[in-house]
Amino acid sequence: MNIHEYQGKQILKSFGVGIQEGIVADTPEQAVNAAKELTSQTGTQWWVVKAQIHAGGRGKGGGVKLAKSLDEVKEKATDIIGMNLITPQTGPQGKKVNKVLIAQDVYYPGPNPTKEFYMSVLLNRQTGRNIIMYSTEGGMDIEEVAAKTPHLIFKEEVDPGAGLQGFQTRKIAFNLGLSGEAFKQMTKFVASLYKAYDTIDASMFEINPVLKTSDDKIIAVDAKVNFDDNGLFRHPDFVAMRDVTEEDPTEVEAGEHNLNYVKLDGNVGCMVNGAGLAMATMDMIKLSGGEPANFLDVGGTANAARVEQAFRIILKDPNVKAILVNIFGGIVRCDRVAQGIVDAYKNIGEIPVPIIVRLQGTNAEEAKKIIETSGLKVFSAIELKEAADLVNQVLKGGK
Repeated sequence: MNIHEYQGKQILKSFGVGIQEGIVADTPEQAVNAAKELTSQTGTQWWVVKAQIHAGGRGKGGGVKLAKSLDEVKEKATDIIGMNLITPQTGPQGKKVNKVLIAQDVYYPGPNPTKEFYMSVLLNRQTGRNIIMYSTEGGMDIEEVAAKTPHLIFKEEVDPGAGLQGFQTRKIAFNLGLSGEAFKQMTKFVASLYKAYDTIDASMFEINPVLKTSDDKIIAVDAKVNFDDNGLFRHPDFVAMRDVTEEDPTEVEAGEHNLNYVKLDGNVGCMVNGAGLAMATMDMIKLSGGEPANFLDVGGTANAARVEQAFRIILKDPNVKAILVNIFGGIVRCDRVAQGIVDAYKNIGEIPVPIIVRLQGTNAEEAKKIIETSGLKVFSAIELKEAADLVNQVLKGGK
């Protein structure tokens, strides 16, 4: 689960991480009031108007603007709220902006120059350890830094059993070229950031940029937080932060029916029980010349109602030209799935695309009879490759 920048900053602040203060607004009028309140709290005379969407690179798409007066706050908030923001991470379709964060200006003049850094905390799955990745080149695309100047990216692995050690925070501050008060502030920042990541069951924290202000404070100017969905049951307060308007509506609907669904760009809808079998099915479709339109795992308790709902969700995608149902009957009985396919066909009405069904395992023979005697336009297969080849044939108009 992803959350917005302003929500990520709230979490960071609760763990003692210094942040760029801000107030979220849904309308231009609220933005002006937020700017006034922020000035009374922090003394800032300029404000940053930042689009709140689940994607990075907002500044490149015109979603982050500096305002030097309240009139400019209203003007820029009006421009951003409601816009379709296209960034390198949204794809060409972009995302609609529903709210903005009015943030304080933190690039104020002082005795020392400001400096931007990059920092993230995530899991290294190869070693089973958490890793802090950081760089002196903050404010830039980290992928570009990695490609052109990989020596400027540092990594610090943390044993999850021992936790982050003091010498490691000092090493990070040293590698970032800091000294004096900024050095001390960075060690505290890193320790608090790691504690936040570890405590809330996050899968990633990314702060870009981490800013050393002109008076040597260390603060998070941005915050990208991803949660490990498997740990969310321990954090109902964070679940409440979910913004479904930022997610694919079909995926949201699938989740409401306990279906694991991810939309893809192909033309073959997949309905499978089990994540591993779903991945194998998608691979086989590609090897046979097709392109999977989705990942859909109906789970081990697939019944008629769930199968019907899965069909309805797949058919919402206008790119789907065929549907492959691949069920291995272990916990679930194949005959129940077959009956579910027949019932779904009748309840939905005429399904406009061909359906290829492969049922193996418990009661597979009974399932095959149900399909064959249904009178429906459904093609049966025994082997997975046979099913994938059938998909390819119907796509080419051969069936």
